[in-house]
Amino acid sequence: MQATTLALVGATGGAGTTRTAVELAALGARDGRDVAVVDAAFTTQGLSEYVSGRIDPDVTALVTDETGASLSAAAYATDTGSSDRDGEPDLSGRADLLPARAPFERAARAKTAEAAWKLERRIDEAATAYDAVVVDAAPVGSNEAVAAVTAADRVEAVTPATAHGRDALQRLRGRVADVGGSVDGTVAVARAEGPAESDVGENADTRLPAVDPAVESAPAAATGTGDYVAALAETYERAFDAALGIEFEEPGLVDRIRS
Repeated sequence: MQATTLALVGATGGAGTTRTAVELAALGARDGRDVAVVDAAFTTQGLSEYVSGRIDPDVTALVTDETGASLSAAAYATDTGSSDRDGEPDLSGRADLLPARAPFERAARAKTAEAAWKLERRIDEAATAYDAVVVDAAPVGSNEAVAAVTAADRVEAVTPATAHGRDALQRLRGRVADVGGSVDGTVAVARAEGPAESDVGENADTRLPAVDPAVESAPAAATGTGDYVAALAETYERAFDAALGIEFEEPGLVDRIRS
């Protein structure tokens, strides 16, 4: 059976899309599932920051120079910050990242319409190898972002919980509609610093509380049980139509967030 594929699309740059994708993968792996995050943001290549060590090949190579390579060749385990004796992430499932880490010339070739079609096929391939697939996409304005929206079963917009993010969400809805898709859910991400805008993002399907934005602080979902991880659990369950067997600090916390 094909896994559910979720395209997380940033309404703006710096919305927190990549971090959210990594956290969702870690949360699924914590619950015993195999989850992949496929990079479809070839300009920023932010997903590569969550991988330790050398990245070769990367996802752009799979859609340009190494189209015959297996998907697993570009899959790298999430660094959870805690390991078992064998040095593997201490999760009962797998949280694999397929990042873009390419020089300008190859990244440019990976942005062509032909490469985007191949990216769609790679996303479909991932859905046969994993229990869930998250595609990390930039605001829809490039071939690879269109491929993410087209290939995914579900599209969720990620916005900063600010007035700017709220306005950008409306533009994103129009862009997704232009390529024949729709935004099925919204995730508003509170900022860790800056003025509080507590009323913004209240209408989102999920509002993620502020969290340490440093790459090395992720994934909090590998072990955490607080408000941030509970809100991520709500997002995971909604997006993948799945029930997670993870206990949180306070009984009923997820239900209170949902309400």
